[in-house]
Amino acid sequence: MNRLLVSAPFFFALLGARGSCARSTSGPELAGDWGGEHIGLVVSTRGATVEYDCAHGTIDEPLAPDGRGRFEARGTHTREHGGPVREGEAADTHPARYEGVVQGPAMALTVTLTDTVRAIGTYTLTCGDLPHVFKCL
Repeated sequence: MNRLLVSAPFFFALLGARGSCARSTSGPELAGDWGGEHIGLVVSTRGATVEYDCAHGTIDEPLAPDGRGRFEARGTHTREHGGPVREGEAADTHPARYEGVVQGPAMALTVTLTDTVRAIGTYTLTCGDLPHVFKCL
């Protein structure tokens, strides 16, 4: 299967903002860009967008770690496939739970589909790092 390293718009958005994430001093949000092997996360005060190998997702609520750096949020996970998306093709989107822990510039993030209780995986991300994501062609 052919795969491409990082989708171009996502890659350039991260390049321009590299090193921009930081824990807010006015609240618990983790706004900024996070990258790791097989994942990229762009966090805003309202949620996040996620890029994975051959998939993407959303986190539809703020990431608000507790005093121990732990958080849980709901969102979506959409599987992708190689080749073109056919006209009228329904997206393979599932509700997902994102659970994580942040310690300094590092984040561990576990993704689970809530409709099938299927674990997608646990990822390690670093604040300001570029993602290493392969997109299906």
